Amino acid sequence: MKSLDAVDGNVAKIAALFPHCVTERKGKDGTPELAIDFDKLRAELSKDVLDEGEERYQFTWPDKRAASRLANTAIDKTLRPDLEASKDFWNTENLYIEGDNLDVLKVLRENYLGKIKMIYIDPPYNTGNDFVYNDDFAQGKEDFEATNGLYDEDGNQILDPMQRNTESNGRFHTDWLNMIYPRLKVARDLLSDDGVVFISIDDNEVENLRKVCDEIFGERNFIANIIWQSTPGSNTGVDIITITENILVYGKHKNLSHINMIEVNDDSKYILSDSHESRRGKYILNKLDRRMTGPHYSEALNYPIIAPDGTSVYPGSTETKGNENWNYRWSSSKVKWGIENDFIVFKKVENKWNIYFKQYFKVDNNDKPITRSVPYQNLILSSQFNTTQGSTAVFNLFGNKFFDYAKPVGLVKHFLGIACEQEDIILDFFSGSGTTAHAVMKLNAEDGGKRKFIMVQLPEVTDEKSEARKAGYENICQIGEERIRRAGEKVKEEAGDKAKDLDVGFRVLKLDSSNMEDVFYTPEEFNEQHLFNYVDNVKSDRTPLDLLFQVLPELGIELSAKIEERDVNGKKVFFVDGTYLIATFDTEVNESTVTEIAKMKPDYFVMRDASAANDNVLDNFEQIFKHYSPETIKRVL
Repeated sequence: MKSLDAVDGNVAKIAALFPHCVTERKGKDGTPELAIDFDKLRAELSKDVLDEGEERYQFTWPDKRAASRLANTAIDKTLRPDLEASKDFWNTENLYIEGDNLDVLKVLRENYLGKIKMIYIDPPYNTGNDFVYNDDFAQGKEDFEATNGLYDEDGNQILDPMQRNTESNGRFHTDWLNMIYPRLKVARDLLSDDGVVFISIDDNEVENLRKVCDEIFGERNFIANIIWQSTPGSNTGVDIITITENILVYGKHKNLSHINMIEVNDDSKYILSDSHESRRGKYILNKLDRRMTGPHYSEALNYPIIAPDGTSVYPGSTETKGNENWNYRWSSSKVKWGIENDFIVFKKVENKWNIYFKQYFKVDNNDKPITRSVPYQNLILSSQFNTTQGSTAVFNLFGNKFFDYAKPVGLVKHFLGIACEQEDIILDFFSGSGTTAHAVMKLNAEDGGKRKFIMVQLPEVTDEKSEARKAGYENICQIGEERIRRAGEKVKEEAGDKAKDLDVGFRVLKLDSSNMEDVFYTPEEFNEQHLFNYVDNVKSDRTPLDLLFQVLPELGIELSAKIEERDVNGKKVFFVDGTYLIATFDTEVNESTVTEIAKMKPDYFVMRDASAANDNVLDNFEQIFKHYSPETIKRVL
């Protein structure tokens, strides 16, 4: 009942490519396990293997290896649903998850591997304040200084302490890097092949973050560094005032990433009208001929067009072909079509004919409908989105300012427009005030999309003297959840009938220890009392719904899947995505209930061993399904 161990998966990939580089050894518990023979693997990957200590380009810091290993280790935790904190639990496809985001990401890796189209995060900027995420590999000051080269083996100081800057080197950056590195490493696994990640950061760590992302996502997958003028003025900085932030953008595979364009609806320069305006829009006139030189000149495009008075007009507005430096833009057959379909205009000026073609706003030169668009830019001005808008949005919902630096909804919606389609899943694992969820709901209301959000937030306790605590919010998650509730209703109200089917709900899931009792004992540790204490291997405080949400990741089913609770022969039974998964954790389940379920031919069926009314149910369990639904995959907890 543990999350995926990424190392096992990586070893399997190496084995598939280089089977002779994989060997077998005894693990820590004495059982055989596969391991990589790195000497052989190095020989396969490079003609000239770098020697240990040889100079090379690298980016490192104390405990980087530990941070990398932390991303790969498995955990035995689960996500428990909270119906009371949720909104529209049984129908929504949105998720709000409370817990340390590294552990949550590992749990999500079970069933969201390669499924997330866009990640947006606004992590701690490391401005000097302590951040909450404190992972197991943190070093003490003495250990850090020893491993970081400030003291030699005999304890002699090798760096003048008067030259040290504790907020710009060593531990200050190390702690932040050890926090962000494993989280981004796991997050990359969740991205789809065409997925994109947006990371907000300021000048304190932007250079380190860029190097970390180059390593995790690959330098070749860098898309842009978007500069956001977050405020028109600021008191940040001494010599030069800082008014910008950075948003680093990376693709999992840049060549597969689909970056959208901005649709242009400004037709102000199209000022002429004709009888086709309702379908083609307004138009402007462009000369049909153009001056050409050298190899660009084409004999085939130097031909006469017959004007309304019968005059033969060559390019360059002449009546002779002698002007060989001019061509028409269109072929003679295209011009004939253009005259017949009112795309060509003749104008006589001083006894000379000038020939034009109409460039319409809504159709191209073949009379086909077009969408005019331009690329996004890497500069966002405060006149578009600014920090005041973020704070105001929270204030308007609560009547109070609970967050000082909430990102504006429009900014995140802008990022959604860059990278997302209407059916995508968006993840924010530093969700804070819930701006990303608000932006997803607002964009869905505007364009009818069905995007789903997954918000992850550590339930950081609010300060006892804060306005949030005075208002009754004990942690940040409670504020974020309430913000989404209120924002969703406001979005629906503003959109009217257009948003009547808009999903503004969310399932609240809380990270917790495994639902299963720890019943693994060696013979010398096991006694008669254990035999009776652990007849039921499920913890006593866990509900049937808790067990269902433990099963979903193990079967690769999204946590937002449609769930129904029905009665089958008097027993509570869960139906997930129709009959894809049928599960029951009720008590006294008899053979007739199992038979009814088997007749429904589910893809998966799960039940507890303790749910069986008697031993006969478990004895006949396999035979019942073999008879009615042999293809069903069955599991017993």
